[in-house]
Amino acid sequence: MSATQLAALARTTEPHTMLRRFLALDAAGTGANGIAYLVASGPMGRLLGIDSGLLLALGLFLTVYAAGVGLLASRPQPPTLPVRAVIELNLAWTALSFIALAAWLSPTTAGAVYIPVQALVVAGFALVQYAALRAVQRT
Repeated sequence: MSATQLAALARTTEPHTMLRRFLALDAAGTGANGIAYLVASGPMGRLLGIDSGLLLALGLFLTVYAAGVGLLASRPQPPTLPVRAVIELNLAWTALSFIALAAWLSPTTAGAVYIPVQALVVAGFALVQYAALRAVQRT
């Protein structure tokens, strides 16, 4: 991803602001998913064909994770090591989503579409966060 594309996505050319914005977007999206899984695990489980207990556990994890990413995004200069951890956890989530889909989940059609789409969104967050972190490191 070029610096121009990254700046256009973040709507800024300041590397720390870019990184903070991508972390904040990740926290917001992850938090929204987590809360949805917590509040509506039954209906979402039926829609997606995923056990509601699994969604409830994922909702708890995602809500806590989102709070941590949000806290990191609130820092004027997010430290490198925790940012790398977020990137790596996002990549792990992406891989595990595809593995779960292939190995043990039996989702409905909606779930078979939703799972890879959300995994690709998470991979996209990892990509822009990595690019922004590299931009920060070059300054």
